[in-house]
Amino acid sequence: LRTAYEPPLAEAIAGVGEPTVARDGTTRGDTCHLDVVDRWGNIVSATPSGGWLQSSPTIPALGFCLGTRLQMTWLEEGSASTLQPGKRPRTTLTPTLVLRDGVPVTALGSPGGDQQDQWQLLYLLRTLVGGYTPQQAIDAPALHTTSLAESFWPRTWVPAGAVVESRLGEEVIAGLEARGHVVTRAGAWTLGRLSSVGRDPETGVLSAAANPRGMQGYAAGR
Repeated sequence: LRTAYEPPLAEAIAGVGEPTVARDGTTRGDTCHLDVVDRWGNIVSATPSGGWLQSSPTIPALGFCLGTRLQMTWLEEGSASTLQPGKRPRTTLTPTLVLRDGVPVTALGSPGGDQQDQWQLLYLLRTLVGGYTPQQAIDAPALHTTSLAESFWPRTWVPAGAVVESRLGEEVIAGLEARGHVVTRAGAWTLGRLSSVGRDPETGVLSAAANPRGMQGYAAGR
């Protein structure tokens, strides 16, 4: 049996698990995401990112920091992500394609560090299960957990932590707190950077949706 590794508790800083985004949504540079689809059904989901030097730990003996995605490795012994020769660093980048009967119908993704998968899960549940349109799914109140150590140094985490948009509603928030979640209200429109495109293989109709938060996302077609 392997003993579980528990990351040390670091002092929390004002962030949402992204190396360059403050809790109020203010950015000083960020990953970007792009989805493209054409009339023939060629579809692309891409999340270019790298070089987060401002959030990378410095190696004192060498005088430089772990750039790009090598910063995802841990310099402490005992972690599954401890820096070792030949080990590939993990990544938070998760551009996503959705297929129906083997045919791609949707491309989606988001900047957002450890929140990328969490925000995309909200989108997928809302569109595939809840019947939301893509834009409705993106606009709906977002939330994510902070109870796992962040991928980015200084790897803060909040046991049982959850960050929510206040639009989630006091009744739902109270329900989360009653279940033991430590809830942080992040403002009404602060979480999520999602965009998506789609193509109906039966009709050929194209669609696109973009995140209104931060006024940096766009949906366009021609």
